[in-house]
Amino acid sequence: MKQLYINYINSFKGLSKEVWWLALITLVNRAGTMVIPFLSLYLTQSMGFTLENVGSIMTSFGLGSLVGAWIGGRLTDRLGFYKVMLISLITTGIFFIGIQFLSGFWAICIGIFILMIFADAFRPAVYVALNAYSKTENKTRSVSLIRLAINLGFSAGPAIGGIIIGSLGYRGLFWVDGLTCILAGALLLLVLNPKKSIVLDNVHHKSPKSAYSDSKYLLFIAAMVLFGFAFVQYFSTIPVYYSEVHSLSEFQIGLLLALNGFFIFVFEMPLIKYMESRPWSKISNIIIGLVLTAISFSILNFISWIGVLTLGMLLVTLGEMIAFPFSNAFAMDRAKRGNQGEYMALYSISFSLAHVFGHNTGMRSVASFGYEITWYGISMICFLGILLLLLLRNVLKRHKQ
Repeated sequence: MKQLYINYINSFKGLSKEVWWLALITLVNRAGTMVIPFLSLYLTQSMGFTLENVGSIMTSFGLGSLVGAWIGGRLTDRLGFYKVMLISLITTGIFFIGIQFLSGFWAICIGIFILMIFADAFRPAVYVALNAYSKTENKTRSVSLIRLAINLGFSAGPAIGGIIIGSLGYRGLFWVDGLTCILAGALLLLVLNPKKSIVLDNVHHKSPKSAYSDSKYLLFIAAMVLFGFAFVQYFSTIPVYYSEVHSLSEFQIGLLLALNGFFIFVFEMPLIKYMESRPWSKISNIIIGLVLTAISFSILNFISWIGVLTLGMLLVTLGEMIAFPFSNAFAMDRAKRGNQGEYMALYSISFSLAHVFGHNTGMRSVASFGYEITWYGISMICFLGILLLLLLRNVLKRHKQ
């Protein structure tokens, strides 16, 4: 037991002070993300929208995310990551508070779209910040630390969110989410001064390569879109499935989602440190993550026991624990070839595209064909992503780049 504790502590060593500050800012920000996993329930149960309506609203969520990631990447290359992160955090907080006062289908669609533009401009900026403040050998673990902060906040958020819904209603969630974003922006101002920061690994090019002309990177992005398509179901169709098929309450759903964050908090850093010591490529590790994600959906059709929900959550958690850090690290390594903001924006856009099509398609599939067919379809999408990654791995081996 003592050795396990020592190995866990050692997995955090060597990370820069700035990365730790970024993790703390992210923790404060993500502690208020309790709105997101309950959004589909809020729209159906509190606002009275149909599943098709919710799918369309979530498409506007994804479109805003896509535009925000693109703008965030462009601004990061021009203004620097610090200004983009600060503007994103403050404006996102204001819009989260305001979104609760909207009513009507189109008003909510537009409001969610604008909110996500500001919110997801943060992502390429924080990735570039990580790239700047991390030594080459620490990049994957730096990503894992940020994910740990995200999931530590996310593990507490849904559980607290379920309590807030029971006592204050859904509107209380928007206030908490907005205020924590503003608090994260204030923390950024206080602790992370870019003029005093030491950039550990920054790359500048006189003639930077465009991410859109990097065919291997585009193949990787296509696979990430498919992975994201499956993963975002845990923020839309899966919570509704828990409620409709297994009759779980909001509090129970919050606890189940919190299990995801807790599991990541305890195991991700040691797992990543172990996998980095193995002779496996980043692409091979991402493939393992997609296989586990596919299984997490397919088993829902084979086992009717309610405990399968926990097993499915653990499998998808293990899948994302592996796939996200190594895919992020692959993108950051590739970003050294050109405009880092553009490369990382494209990585963010891959998941924005998943939001655009994943939520809407998932909701409409459930409404038309039911959950069983939908889960099989999501599993097949994962395996299509695996095939693309196998192709990419072979191409990279042949060209050694």
